[in-house]
Amino acid sequence: MRLEFTKMHGLGNDFLMLDLVSQRVRLDEALIRRLSDRHFGVGFDQLLVVEPPHHPDVDFRYRIFNADGSEVSQCGNGARCFARFVRDRRLTRKDTLRVETASGIITLQIDGQGWVTVNMGPPRLEPSQIPFVADAAALDYRIEVDGELYQIAAVSMGNPHAVLRVDDVDTAPVATLGPRLESHSRFPERVNVGFMQVLNRQEIRLRVFERGTGETLACGTGACAAAVAAMRWGLVDRDISVHLPGGPLRIRWDHDNANVMMTGPTARVFDGVLRVNDVHDD
Repeated sequence: MRLEFTKMHGLGNDFLMLDLVSQRVRLDEALIRRLSDRHFGVGFDQLLVVEPPHHPDVDFRYRIFNADGSEVSQCGNGARCFARFVRDRRLTRKDTLRVETASGIITLQIDGQGWVTVNMGPPRLEPSQIPFVADAAALDYRIEVDGELYQIAAVSMGNPHAVLRVDDVDTAPVATLGPRLESHSRFPERVNVGFMQVLNRQEIRLRVFERGTGETLACGTGACAAAVAAMRWGLVDRDISVHLPGGPLRIRWDHDNANVMMTGPTARVFDGVLRVNDVHDD
């Protein structure tokens, strides 16, 4: 079977895009893992799928799979690429899209230069909604890892995030502490882990260890979660730049009851065609 795909990235967070509106394929974990292999497959952080919507008042259904084959509910960088992809594939001519995800409906706004603003909805801060094991919602929590206590914020932006403040992201223990927190028992669905350095009232730096993937060059929902944490802690203003290894995102959260708005670029790398049977056959 021939399967057309597009490789895209948002600030280095790279995706394999599949249009399953005009073509069909059966996805399973083995196929996704094989495709994600950067030596024997295409290679990507996440696989993003466009499907027909389940509801008449939205334009598309948006599904996200990690490189390990697990399906997740949200990906902010992916949402920006999704918007440009459906335009490039001529699946729509709209500048504003309503898209169905596993965590709810999001709105995508495309400008003339390929930048996309995503209305990410409100952050979820109740422990049961993240999910996170805690007696009650709080600005921060103490969590133990290997006998050490760490102070974190716990935020869901459609997927769970733990945010730690560090003095310098360049020396932060992303590779060691990241996977320990990712699989911590207090996060029953695992968690994305953000290491945040506050530069000033308008800027932060961030590195993110993503569940099921590892550290990536950019994480849109991670940028939103870190911005929300920093704003709730009173460290930054309500409209800031988040500097990720792959580049900056603009995050705005006007007040505690507002939706989080994320703006950033997209890039189309190349188009290709897969022979799915060859990928399955090893």
